[in-house]
Amino acid sequence: MSHMKPPAGEPSQEAADKASSSTGTVEPEETSKAISSKTLALTVCSAAIGGTFQYGYNISMINSPTSYIQTFINNTYTARCGTALETTHVTLVWTLIVSAFPLGGLLGALLAGPMAVRFGRKNSLLFNNSFLFVGAVLVLLCRHAKSFEMIIFARFLVGINSGVSMNVQPMYFGESAPKHLRGAVAFSSAVFTAFGIFSGQVVGLTVVLGTEHLWPYLLASNMLPGLIQMLTLPWFPESPRYLLIDKGDREACIRALERLRGGVAPVLEIQEIVEEQQRYSNPGSAASAKTPWSLFKDPNLRSQLRTVMVASSAMMLCGNDSIYFYASYIFLKAGIPRDKIQYATIGTGASELTASILSNFLIERVGRKCLLVGGYTLMSCWTVVFTVALTLQQRGVEGMSTLSMVCVFAYILSFGLGPAGVTGILPAEIFDQSARPAAYMVAGSLMWLSLLLVGMLFPFIVGSLGSVCFLPFLAVCLLSAVFLGLTFPETKGKSLAEITAEFDRKNGWKMQGKQVEDHIEQEEVFTFFPEDLDHED
Repeated sequence: MSHMKPPAGEPSQEAADKASSSTGTVEPEETSKAISSKTLALTVCSAAIGGTFQYGYNISMINSPTSYIQTFINNTYTARCGTALETTHVTLVWTLIVSAFPLGGLLGALLAGPMAVRFGRKNSLLFNNSFLFVGAVLVLLCRHAKSFEMIIFARFLVGINSGVSMNVQPMYFGESAPKHLRGAVAFSSAVFTAFGIFSGQVVGLTVVLGTEHLWPYLLASNMLPGLIQMLTLPWFPESPRYLLIDKGDREACIRALERLRGGVAPVLEIQEIVEEQQRYSNPGSAASAKTPWSLFKDPNLRSQLRTVMVASSAMMLCGNDSIYFYASYIFLKAGIPRDKIQYATIGTGASELTASILSNFLIERVGRKCLLVGGYTLMSCWTVVFTVALTLQQRGVEGMSTLSMVCVFAYILSFGLGPAGVTGILPAEIFDQSARPAAYMVAGSLMWLSLLLVGMLFPFIVGSLGSVCFLPFLAVCLLSAVFLGLTFPETKGKSLAEITAEFDRKNGWKMQGKQVEDHIEQEEVFTFFPEDLDHED
């Protein structure tokens, strides 16, 4: 493939480089690094506080008012019918309230792709808050209306909000960050998820909002992060890739890059986006997005799709959320007073938050594959130790309760170091612009279905397997570590073309030398837009 030449009369890239070196000018990426990092950090905080933070917050803060909500269910039914509900029926209604969240998340994951394409990444996050606000109003009014059904519907709406944000936010981050910060910026989604879990545990304390009179305000407190996002996110730019590739708006793309990169739109970064657009659309035209079904039918994407499907399913099937469920029992057996267990439980959220922050610094140093495979490997080891400790604990062996408690924190730390964050950025890194929304739809749907499956089956697993109830999770972690270790190539610092070529080599594709050359040269072709960059110094 021959290189495209700049328009006649315009300087070539080589000439531009020589001129730059002769005059002593500095690369725009270097001069704007600090400003770029600041703008990106503010964008990340604004998007994430009403995004993946909400998922973590809403999944943890529902645990604190469990007994109060169950009492409200029983009292409401008694006022209506004159008789109290049986305990099994109260538990059934409570199960519906809990299950409404992942069911809403599944619907949100399916809505996320079309929303991201139609409204854009940023506007989808803003519109997504409408589900949250309606849900907050419902839980605030449920006591006055004497309706526990309003809580079920509110949790369903909150689930939709979380399902959309868990898919759109990593997409937004992955498309807005420069290549050298792509992993760290996208991994911040996991940091804010862990921060949400920790915050939900703190707000749910009995000294804060976790009381019988304040539980409606606890459930409605998720409205505050959404309000913060509504007030701040409109001031930040849309995804540059979405603006150019999906909308065909080159000028808007350059303006967005100028803001995200500190006043200068890097020419080479614009070229990379243009090359991605040219792979499947005519220059200047809007790209057409793929559907989930078209992903399954495309043989060139099956390897990537298989990787995302396994990673997304394993993230929820690995048992991390079940560890949170089991933590109270472990802490009680370890001798922690019942009224102090809520404070010990906060330690689990703090552990995942600490691990996510640490992993955010490591991801661009050790790579995605190392963190992902290493995390599942460590989780497998701790599951074995945990199972042995639980078995010996039931037989009265001294010290096993303390060892079990250590395993709880170690398991959560291992999850936070790798799978919690790396999984969410995979679709953004290994799929192009047209396939990315559909890939997130598939990944999000499997994630929420797996969460629902584990939530429904885990109580029965505990009842039937007892102290060895984590053996199914051991199998998931081991199989995931082996599969991803064998099939997933490292993506750190690589362009989409390089990642795709690596997938082809990993999975034994027979590519002609010419095809491989074309695949890589797409990164080297140079197209210059002098009319758009005249104002740059």
